[in-house]
Amino acid sequence: MKRFAFSVMSLALTDCGATQTPPQETGGETATISSPALPLPEYFDCLRKNKGMVIAAHRGGPDTGFPENAIETFQHGFDKGIRVFEIDVAETKDGVLTLMHDDRLNRTTTGSGYVSDTDWETMSGLELEDNDGRRTGFHPPKLTDALLWAKQTGAVLELDKKPTTSFRNIAAAVKAAGAEENVIFISYNDDQAAEIAAINPDLMMTATAYGDRDVAKLERRGVDRTRLIGWTGTDEPKPAAWARLEQVGVEPAFGTLGRKGERLDDLYLADGDASEYDALAADGLVLLATDEPYRVADMITADDAGREACGR
Repeated sequence: MKRFAFSVMSLALTDCGATQTPPQETGGETATISSPALPLPEYFDCLRKNKGMVIAAHRGGPDTGFPENAIETFQHGFDKGIRVFEIDVAETKDGVLTLMHDDRLNRTTTGSGYVSDTDWETMSGLELEDNDGRRTGFHPPKLTDALLWAKQTGAVLELDKKPTTSFRNIAAAVKAAGAEENVIFISYNDDQAAEIAAINPDLMMTATAYGDRDVAKLERRGVDRTRLIGWTGTDEPKPAAWARLEQVGVEPAFGTLGRKGERLDDLYLADGDASEYDALAADGLVLLATDEPYRVADMITADDAGREACGR
């Protein structure tokens, strides 16, 4: 089983926007960072203009032996071509930002009880379990370490705020890590989008938007459309909405994730081909959130086209 090891000190000195970075050792594999990378808004503009689609791995892309919300899992996905990782940010009893989806520790760790009742010393000593309940030898990471990993590799982290923390605390951690070009904040309503924009209008975010009227409404709340990705749900593809968003320079996002047996991932993959996913890209989709990032990445061509045209 591959482990991911790195030096926080060396990562803190890494700047993706400068020159070619020496190869980094990652669990026996060598990863080289190509610089400079396009600024994040320009990266998504490039994908939109070149009909590229980027895959966002839900909960970091868990796989056999790799648990959700773990840096080792992100590296595993990165090695397989994934560049965007949706992760869940929570806060411990003593104010440490960590990655954890559930309110309780029981499902994904060897611990029990609530995250909000657990201090970092206890949390960091827990072992993460994969989706089959097997211990992995990995431990819950700090958000800061995940941000530094993203800076090192050029990956993008979609930050899903859990109720135990705040956008302001997360934004402070992003600023301290200098990782503004490696994160997208997730908002679930216009109030949250406005709150993120008020904290830092330069932060990228996803917010519900189906066309120019929604974009204009968000702009009146302080959201910069050049930093906006329009979220269009998980129920059915909406090419007409994606076209409306593209007309005003906003990249559309859509999710095929959800409950097993009900999600579009299961429907699309049932026939063993990726034609439905490639059709999403052809219809203008730029950001695809999925529970099956590895299978989708292996089967589609739009993500390859996006990497070739836009980097990362």
